[in-house]
Amino acid sequence: MRENHEILNRLKGGLIVSCQALENEPLHSAFIMGRMAYAAMLGGASGIRANTPEDILAIRAEVPLPVIGLHKRVFPDCGVFITPTMEEVVGLVGCGADIIAMDATDRLRPDGSTIELFFRKARDRYPEQLFMADVSTAEEGLAAEAMGFDLVGTTLSGYTPYTQERPLPDFALIRRLSSVLRVPLVAEGGIWTPEELRRAFNEGAFSAVVGTAITRPMEITRRFASALPSRVDPAR
Repeated sequence: MRENHEILNRLKGGLIVSCQALENEPLHSAFIMGRMAYAAMLGGASGIRANTPEDILAIRAEVPLPVIGLHKRVFPDCGVFITPTMEEVVGLVGCGADIIAMDATDRLRPDGSTIELFFRKARDRYPEQLFMADVSTAEEGLAAEAMGFDLVGTTLSGYTPYTQERPLPDFALIRRLSSVLRVPLVAEGGIWTPEELRRAFNEGAFSAVVGTAITRPMEITRRFASALPSRVDPAR
């Protein structure tokens, strides 16, 4: 599909900025995320990654960049929360997400189904939609490509029970997947500096996502504050 090809071309070699704020964070607001995306575009972003249809609609009203959409929803006793059910997929299609990202790890979804079964339903329902697989291992990335995902991201490395000890950014995973996948590999997770971003591309990434280091001031401040020496007791 020509339009999908053009979307991927616009992301190739570029920086995707993740503009997300959860309900318990100070910047939680579709309006703020729209302005955040606009600022990211002015700074040179090639695409935006965003959470919930509400935020995506606000972002699309502000910027013409491709949007990778997801919808985080937490279910009891289930580790899968990035676009976990078909309800979220339908909502993301409806708001015009150019690419829909979903958890494509080996973990079962809220209804007990595997990613293979879930993705087959999504692909059958929306055959022309671009889908991105958020994975945590090379095996999951290869399986996602075989299922028919259009892009694979290293998003969940370090966030599944079996990858928690991995250092981030996971350059080894980026290098491994970029060398074997035929679909684009998106480097995502733990990229804090321009040097790390540059290395991700040197390791073979098609494009890369940076979120917290750009768009979450609370976490950025916490990172700087944690580097301060312990305060001296004024009485001493």
